[in-house]
Amino acid sequence: MSISRLRLCALATLFFFCLSLLYPVQARAFFFGGVTLKDENEMGRKFDVAVRSNLPMVEDPEISQYVNNLVAHIVSSIPPQPFRFKPGVILHPSINAFAVPGGYIYVFTGLLMNFNSEEEVAGVLCHELAHVTQRHVASRLERAQMISIGSLLLAVAGIAVGGGGAAAAGALGAGQAAMLDYSRADETEADQIGMQFLIKAGYPPIGMVNGFKVLRQKSWMMGVSVPAYLSTHPDIGDRINGIQARILNMPKAITARKTDNRRFKRMQILLWGRYGSPQTAMQRFKGNDALSLMGRGMVLARQNNVQAAARAFDEAVAKAPRDSLVLREAGIFNYRKGSMDKARTLLRQALALDDRDYMGSFFYARLLDDEGRHHEAQGRFLKVLQSVPEDAEVHESLARSYGTNGQTGLAYVHMTYAAIYSHNKRQAERYFERAKSLASSTREFKRLDKIYKERKEIWENM
Repeated sequence: MSISRLRLCALATLFFFCLSLLYPVQARAFFFGGVTLKDENEMGRKFDVAVRSNLPMVEDPEISQYVNNLVAHIVSSIPPQPFRFKPGVILHPSINAFAVPGGYIYVFTGLLMNFNSEEEVAGVLCHELAHVTQRHVASRLERAQMISIGSLLLAVAGIAVGGGGAAAAGALGAGQAAMLDYSRADETEADQIGMQFLIKAGYPPIGMVNGFKVLRQKSWMMGVSVPAYLSTHPDIGDRINGIQARILNMPKAITARKTDNRRFKRMQILLWGRYGSPQTAMQRFKGNDALSLMGRGMVLARQNNVQAAARAFDEAVAKAPRDSLVLREAGIFNYRKGSMDKARTLLRQALALDDRDYMGSFFYARLLDDEGRHHEAQGRFLKVLQSVPEDAEVHESLARSYGTNGQTGLAYVHMTYAAIYSHNKRQAERYFERAKSLASSTREFKRLDKIYKERKEIWENM
């Protein structure tokens, strides 16, 4: 089994665990009853904690805010919903996205890196949003009155996140074909409702078709062979044909829409520069525009070709001296290279253009801390944590600053956070006890205590 499939099955297991917290198997063995909106919100929240306890999330504002803004734009065009939609970007090569009850939506970096336009991403997100608004997971739980709860939870876990279809089929057995039929019906409805969302959000409807085509093409290229009714997006060929038939009857004013892909391309270049395979990424960065040069510099830096990377970054800055992203990445590169004066200048320029860029602010705070300006650095670290409270690297840097400055209790508080958010259970336990002995009366420790207990519950049941 590939790493991607293993990770997806792990997600299915996470979802099963979260559901089991809400609905103990022995207590409700053969009857599920109604699933309320409160249940859905709690189910989604626990699943989100489990995901973030076990999988790396992308927190770069250029990437996460792009997805947040895209989802918010789509949601602003749909009927009011009883919950707030909460997107997240998972660092994983799978070309996929999924939604769970309570409005939690996850997009994999593999999808963002391999799609060709914003309208394609929007098409798949609209489909996933429709699964949430139509309460497909909750509805299927409510309909499954006569299935054992343990089997049902395993089945729904596989259906919700994909890759767990075999587990779902095994859990349900041959006598439960109706559940798979509902899966096809749910997917068809999600296509129809999702298309309405896509059009209302101002995108060309072909975006959904092209997004599904990428999913199908990349599945073939990766050698995925899964029966259609067990895949994450079943019957995708037939569904593409059905959507295309609908588009033929739409007014040209809708079908001829154009999408502004500038933000999408910036986000995608950043992902390929930071996470893509060097050989493939360099094929994408053959141009001489500033963003291509920036991406090239990022890849060269990962390959430890420091001199070539420095030339690429210098050229990028010369071509786009007022692009905050180019300045930020050049500043980060020079900070890591040890060119502190140049890094300081570049990071200051980047933050002057975009003071909300918490990644740029994080590296500037590290530079200040290295210079012994601990109090100023700590203020910046704390401000960064307001935007990314679960970033292990920020907590670790803040802990180091507190430790250097003699604030040992706070140092251990944030070392515990760093261990929690880097999924290191043993370190978290050890640091938590030290923080408890040194800072148990502080507000900071009381907040940590709540989060630690929540994560400990997840760890003990995984």
